[in-house]
Amino acid sequence: MGFIVAACQAQDSSAVQSKLPGVVIDHRPASTKIYIGSPALAVLPDGRYVASHDEFGPGSAYRTRAVSFVFESTDRGQSWKQIARIEGMFWGSLFVHNGALYLMGTDKEYGRIVIRRSTDGGQTWTEPVDGKSGLLTDDDHYHCAPVPVVVHNDRILRAMEDAKDPGTWGYHFRSFVISAPRDADLLDSSSWTMSFPMSHDEQTWKGKGWLEGNVVIDPRGNLLNILRVDFPDTAAIVHLSPDGKAASFDPQKDFITMPGGAVKFTIRFDPKTRRYWSIVNPQTNPKAVRNRLALVSSEDLRTWTIRKVLFEHPDPEKHAWQYVDWLFEGNDIIFVSRTAFDDASGGAHNYHDANFMTFHRLTNFRSLSF
Repeated sequence: MGFIVAACQAQDSSAVQSKLPGVVIDHRPASTKIYIGSPALAVLPDGRYVASHDEFGPGSAYRTRAVSFVFESTDRGQSWKQIARIEGMFWGSLFVHNGALYLMGTDKEYGRIVIRRSTDGGQTWTEPVDGKSGLLTDDDHYHCAPVPVVVHNDRILRAMEDAKDPGTWGYHFRSFVISAPRDADLLDSSSWTMSFPMSHDEQTWKGKGWLEGNVVIDPRGNLLNILRVDFPDTAAIVHLSPDGKAASFDPQKDFITMPGGAVKFTIRFDPKTRRYWSIVNPQTNPKAVRNRLALVSSEDLRTWTIRKVLFEHPDPEKHAWQYVDWLFEGNDIIFVSRTAFDDASGGAHNYHDANFMTFHRLTNFRSLSF
């Protein structure tokens, strides 16, 4: 049995497919014990696409000096070439700000916060050697993912976590937002301010922790941090002060039902529909792991509707589309995925340990609905 592919360009939405969908950006055979993580996507002012990913797994150096790779497409995603290899870069978000390209994350798994700048479209990057060149913290134990970087009230903001609470994975994450004046030198650590980190109450709250938050502006203009929760189809809404420096959370009303809320997601606002959109991994109705990918939308960030199942495979063990990063482009959505799928070497190690990074175009996304 193959898998269902719906609504993506150059695919028959009624057909059951048996090959990897999309355009392959990069590939790692499972035998290398190196797996593809943290797909990120940006569009340069001149229209070129730039994508990045990192490596994890026992064959990589992700726990000591992680490596990321940067790719370029000059034909709107139809083909890709590698343009950079960066040591000391993990969990990076790609974004364009004031005409320059940035990559912001950590220098290894649970490492220090770093940011790099490129002025040539991603071919060369600054090196974060000190507090003036992109090394934003001296201490480590920070965590993040490719999530939106937002400008609001003349500040540039993004969500992160530290792993400084006691306990195992999930329980140890504390959520915070890091921000800077929009016209500041983003490589200067003194430009950045962290909000007070919020712990997840493992005794009384849902799930085993929260992580990989999205800074979002709600319909009333308020700043929110919407986080993945380690509980099926659930997310959490943290309320931020206008400058992003203070946060509050009410567990009685700020846990929401969101399809795919238990796996990393990216939320963006579309002014044309006045709706928020995301590409997620629904895990209930019916049960799935990361072998189902769907387009969802919401008017208020609290009530979410599945608009279309994009990809689905019957096997949850070695097939997945996950950690999608995406952007609007006119009437389309373009996205990149950490994809686990069949290859000539026996397929992925498992659904989590992906062997591909793939690019996809979702045409006329506003018209999609079951």
